[in-house]
Amino acid sequence: MDPRIQTHAEIVVDQCIDLQPDENVVVSMPPVAEDLRVALYEEIGKVGANPVMLARGDRGIGTDRAARAYLREVDADDISEPEHLLQLFEHADAAIVGRPHENVSEQSDVSTEIGSAYAEAYRNVLDSRLSTKWCLTHYPSPADAQLAGMSTDAYEEFVYDAVNKDWDAVEEHQEQMVEILDPAEEVRIVSGDTTDVTMSVANMTTLNDAGSNNLPAGEVFTAPVPDSVEGEVTFDKPVYHQAREIQGASLEFEDGEVVDFSATQNEDVLEGILNTDEGARRLGELGIGMNRDIDQFTYNMLFDEKMGDTVHMALGRAYPATVGEDVEQNQSAKHVDMIVDMSEDSYIEVDGEIVQRNGTFVFEDGFEE
Repeated sequence: MDPRIQTHAEIVVDQCIDLQPDENVVVSMPPVAEDLRVALYEEIGKVGANPVMLARGDRGIGTDRAARAYLREVDADDISEPEHLLQLFEHADAAIVGRPHENVSEQSDVSTEIGSAYAEAYRNVLDSRLSTKWCLTHYPSPADAQLAGMSTDAYEEFVYDAVNKDWDAVEEHQEQMVEILDPAEEVRIVSGDTTDVTMSVANMTTLNDAGSNNLPAGEVFTAPVPDSVEGEVTFDKPVYHQAREIQGASLEFEDGEVVDFSATQNEDVLEGILNTDEGARRLGELGIGMNRDIDQFTYNMLFDEKMGDTVHMALGRAYPATVGEDVEQNQSAKHVDMIVDMSEDSYIEVDGEIVQRNGTFVFEDGFEE
């Protein structure tokens, strides 16, 4: 087996979820990632834990082709909460989720209405999975390499360079941003003439993503106070959602809610996201990308949101760990990340002080006020 895959599996089991003997762990990963599935099972066996396998993602609906077949035929009103899958996660101590594809466009002809109904029905399953020790990771499939515009070999190198890192060193570097953001009251994001948005992060918790829930990691993130977001934001990078590419997405916020929106491509998909539920029109996350080894856009949000010189904002559900005591958590069946390029004509302002300009942080060489 490729030793890079073995190293990947070791990091997931030993560091990301810190698996212990006799714990129950769900491995949710499609057959295209068989080498990683095998490597994970080897590491789980060394620990003495108890694994069970799902074929795709944490929602358990099956492979991409099987999921498409089901979603193309089922009526939205007939999609209900899968209690048997919910019980699986309720009895799990840990979960490892991977979402590589055999065909990235497999569900491109599934309606947004069905996709939203499906997400809503599985909301409690997702909540249950997020209550475990969980890790979302990736395997470099040829289909994902093609979507990124890379050869399979080049994409494999890109993935493993991003995954198999000294995460202790990453954590130490990123902690400098945590120390700025965690006690903050207000954040302002400005980029060019199209993005100027403010939000309160008062009493919210800032997390240092350095090899725990996400692999690759490389971001600092928190949750805005749901009704505090004001202004306009245009997302420079595409959003790949339900096998469709949204280009040029722009949102206008008042009192925390999206009151106007547009997109230059697949605006109907963006509208479908916003119409999922009330929480899908509010932000659930503000993230700051700090992993400069992820240096190109690949249409895989697990990587793209970590890119250096970017910020991302997620419509929908806030992660409970980022929400402070006695503060409202934004609830939604959706969590859709969208990226703003901060490399030029941009800055991040925290409580009136600029802490990043054109991608360079105040604690790094080359910062200019």
